[in-house]
Amino acid sequence: MHNGDNAGKPPLKFLLMSTSRRRFLATTGKATLAIGLAQLLPDHKLLAQQYGAIGFSQQPLPYAFNALEPVIDATTMELHYTKHAAAYAKALNEAIVAEKVATTTTIEQLLGNISKYSTKMRNNGGGHYNHELFWSTMQAPQANNIPYGKLAAAINASFGSFANFQTKFSDAAKARFGSGWAWLVLTAEKQLVITSTPNQDNPLMDVAEVKGLPLLGLDVWEHAYYLKYQNKRADYIQNWFQVIHWQQVAARYEAAL
Repeated sequence: MHNGDNAGKPPLKFLLMSTSRRRFLATTGKATLAIGLAQLLPDHKLLAQQYGAIGFSQQPLPYAFNALEPVIDATTMELHYTKHAAAYAKALNEAIVAEKVATTTTIEQLLGNISKYSTKMRNNGGGHYNHELFWSTMQAPQANNIPYGKLAAAINASFGSFANFQTKFSDAAKARFGSGWAWLVLTAEKQLVITSTPNQDNPLMDVAEVKGLPLLGLDVWEHAYYLKYQNKRADYIQNWFQVIHWQQVAARYEAAL
């Protein structure tokens, strides 16, 4: 018979087992994550774990083609996603088959050793990774769109203020000659830096001048903005700050820490 005070409550033995199980799962989960982080790249120097894993297949766009208007128009977004980015994903997978890449290889490992592969792999592996990151770190335009929390504190510590960060990032994007990307990167030393890369290169690559985990990237290829902005790249860059999804960027930063 149950004691009246304990009616409806689970037995103490069950509670103790449940608590122990929760602790076990929490502990083993952290251990598994730590092992995964250490194995992501062969040299263990770049932390490539991220919020929302990027694979080898193009993922559905997380919003409608017109969701970023008026900053990015629907026609540009549709062409960019369905034509340019889709072509990178297709060509990347062709290169993976042709060059017999192991099925256990992550895209971060692939990029971390990109100098060992073909130009096709480099261009399309970078193009696919860069665009998947680009889509995931944007959202509908936000008024007074600024980072917060640990990321905001790190940006202020690294660049003096958010305004200084905007200026430095914009300058990197504007100064990139021809086609390429501007990046906010977390280095192996856990420092935030701004850099840019040509074509579809990125900071995960072993050929990159500045190496680290890309937290945020801006596409400054003309196909990303020309229908709306024509030759006014600076206007595109300035307006793009309205659509940064800082919650996603902060999540990538905190996961990397």
